[in-house]
Amino acid sequence: MPAPLRKLSGDPDCKNGTCPTLWVTEDEKDYVVQGHVITDPDRLAQLALPDGETAVAVPVAVLEGYFHDAQR
Repeated sequence: MPAPLRKLSGDPDCKNGTCPTLWVTEDEKDYVVQGHVITDPDRLAQLALPDGETAVAVPVAVLEGYFHDAQR
């Protein structure tokens, strides 16, 4: 069973509790980003993702909120 995730930051405008979020694994070796799957073919072509990877879009506020708080 995978280690539990710890929530670091979420979308401050979230109204339903299932919004883009930044998580970290218990061993702090990986970040997990919850966001909206990118499906735009032009954007995906720019990323040139290998098999087994995907990309998600996350509001700037989610990451800025975490990194701003981490600097304190």
